[in-house]
Amino acid sequence: MKRILVLMIGLFLMVQGFAQDSKGVEFNVGADLMSRYVWRGTQFGGASPSLQPSVSLTTNNFEIGFWGAYSLGGVNPYQEFDLYMSYTFAKGLFTATVTDYFFPEDGGKYDYFDYKEESTGHILEGSLCFNGTEKFPISILLAMNFHGADAKKIVDDPNSSNFNEEDGIQYSTYVELGYSCSLKDVNFDVFAGINLTKPEEANLSTGYLGEAGFYGSKAGVVNLGFTASKEVGITDKFSLPVSASVIANPVAETVFFVFGISL
Repeated sequence: MKRILVLMIGLFLMVQGFAQDSKGVEFNVGADLMSRYVWRGTQFGGASPSLQPSVSLTTNNFEIGFWGAYSLGGVNPYQEFDLYMSYTFAKGLFTATVTDYFFPEDGGKYDYFDYKEESTGHILEGSLCFNGTEKFPISILLAMNFHGADAKKIVDDPNSSNFNEEDGIQYSTYVELGYSCSLKDVNFDVFAGINLTKPEEANLSTGYLGEAGFYGSKAGVVNLGFTASKEVGITDKFSLPVSASVIANPVAETVFFVFGISL
């Protein structure tokens, strides 16, 4: 899997070189300050504010970028460092993306360049999104983990010498429907995300431990809610984008209220 990392870095350098000679290139740097980090219905880093920087390079329909999340307090500090590449095609109707998720641990083994399936801390995800149209403003996202530290399938045969040990990845799959609209100067994004992967359950009679699902303990709706966002005027020339999200996870029976500021 090191070849994948080399390919991503090579593509980044290629696009960066192209950017020096092209006017059709955008380079963006930004950061979001969120009251807490909730992604696809799951909270990371406890009830702690999260700083989420980003940098991206876009040319024509191709984009490559980095995104991170760093908790600013709490008893469970959380870090995330992601690399992604996306390509939008069919006149903007579809976007295909490959994302490399990585979760460093303070004081733990970092080893960023380890891509071996049995030991890597990376998770590689492939996704395809239908972006909707002006007349049909509904988006449809399909995402699947295909390599790395996805929830492992554990051997459930008590007669096996590998009983309760890892045996491949789970290919966790997530589908999300989205709808966007606006009311006066406020934009609304409504979403419903579903975990399609059912983790294997524990069996107390055999001692089988089961497995933890990437999106939850069972298949079902894991991310349901809406985000309201608007520009708040600070001066005549400067405004601050703010957002508020109400997010429910019916499978986990949790609910979150998240506020964010974008810079």
